[in-house]
Amino acid sequence: MAEIHNGRFAAQIEGDFVVFLIGMRVNRLFAFSKWLPVTRAMPRMLTELFQHPELGLLHASSALSGRTIAMTQYWRSFEHLHAYAHAKDKAHLPAWAEFNRLVGGNGAVGIFHETYMVKAGEYEAVYANMPRYGLAKAGEMVPAVGRMQSAKARLGRD
Repeated sequence: MAEIHNGRFAAQIEGDFVVFLIGMRVNRLFAFSKWLPVTRAMPRMLTELFQHPELGLLHASSALSGRTIAMTQYWRSFEHLHAYAHAKDKAHLPAWAEFNRLVGGNGAVGIFHETYMVKAGEYEAVYANMPRYGLAKAGEMVPAVGRMQSAKARLGRD
């Protein structure tokens, strides 16, 4: 079980970073042959990324909501994310080709991604009585005291 950090904490990460939201939605529930391979592709990519931190993935977590599986990923830079997505010797391109071969535009499975490039200091996060989570897991979890006390202060706008 994850260690609970009692009290208030904030996330801190050095430099710019990228938040990448990626996911899929099962549109045709009984089209197992279409959506099952899509659900199996991400664990392979994550294993590869976590085994090779130099590729730039800092942290990833997933959530399930109805027919949608969404993942929040934190990357060191857009360049790292883009390089991984286009690397011919990594797991992403074969998975993308397989998706297009099996699903393409038939509508059985929907996919999405959103990319947010975050400048250093242009973010804030707070956690109370939580294990390390989200950005605090991608970076550091620090006590929310002093300049980390309020959202305005964490953003340098007090």
